[in-house]
Amino acid sequence: MSGRPGARRGWRRRSVLLPAAVVLALVVAAGLVWFEPWKLVVDAPVAEPAPVAAAPGGVPAAAPVVLASGTLVAHEHATTGRALLLALPDGSRVLRLQDLATSNGPRLRVWLTDAPVLPGRDGWYVFDDGRHLDLGPLKGNVGSANYPVPAGADLTGLTSVSIWCERFSVSFGAATLAA
Repeated sequence: MSGRPGARRGWRRRSVLLPAAVVLALVVAAGLVWFEPWKLVVDAPVAEPAPVAAAPGGVPAAAPVVLASGTLVAHEHATTGRALLLALPDGSRVLRLQDLATSNGPRLRVWLTDAPVLPGRDGWYVFDDGRHLDLGPLKGNVGSANYPVPAGADLTGLTSVSIWCERFSVSFGAATLAA
């Protein structure tokens, strides 16, 4: 023991500050992993051409038929663009998000759903309440992309599309699909 009373207090302060700093660093790191805040300022552009089915011999077949379409409306984040449900001549179906502009975010998915598209905050949380078909991760938050619909998928009653954030269970934007 040194003869100075302040020396013991300084040692105690360091023994508390170091673990507190470690805990704070772990909390910040976990928050960064969970929220992925950089995605709000970094766009992921995508530019896929519209789908085309080839006829035998590589000759382009007839153009896809639009089964249903709708305009995207904003929910949790500003969102614009169009959603088109297409039937290709080979019998396959594709959901095309065209001229999409929304925020990037963690774990964004493209869903076909049976939920109605409600404007404003009322529509943010409804899409996981009923039936949905997950078409996979959002390929990019700016541009146009195609999402194949699984063969044999029953689309009966699936009348809307949502850009769904799995991490926070909220819709970034959605569209009612109408013929």
